[in-house]
Amino acid sequence: MTRPRVRLDLPRAPRRSLLPEYDPEAFGRLSERVARFLGTGRFIVWMTLVIILWVLWNVFAPDDLRFDKYPFIFLTLMLSLQASYAAPLILLAQNRQDDRDRVTHEQDRKQNERSIADTEYLTREIAALRMGLGEVAQRDWIRSEFQDLIKEMDERRLFPAERDEGDR
Repeated sequence: MTRPRVRLDLPRAPRRSLLPEYDPEAFGRLSERVARFLGTGRFIVWMTLVIILWVLWNVFAPDDLRFDKYPFIFLTLMLSLQASYAAPLILLAQNRQDDRDRVTHEQDRKQNERSIADTEYLTREIAALRMGLGEVAQRDWIRSEFQDLIKEMDERRLFPAERDEGDR
């Protein structure tokens, strides 16, 4: 009895799973919303009001309407439940933020490398232009050369010196 051959060039058929399907991105966005709300003053005010009302109701209400007597065990249970859900949601939101920060830092690092490379290229180009300008005749140099030529020609008497008008 031989096993059927598994074809490696075809994807496997999706398996049925007993676990519920969920979108990790949607869950991550929800955790960020919850973490963002838990980190606000509004949450602290509402939580404080609920606890104060809970305690006041269970202390001053008639005995038959009290649902959590003095040691407030049910209140402790509710606060523990809230904390047990809040902590992982906050950690998940922080992990997502760390991932976004990591991507942003990587993009910034690459942009900085490109900027440094561009700056070095421009520095080399400016240095080459300066070296090239050192070999180019400038106005002051040409003027001094012309003045030297005029002096030399005057010395050779190629241009007769101008005579005064009175000598004629």
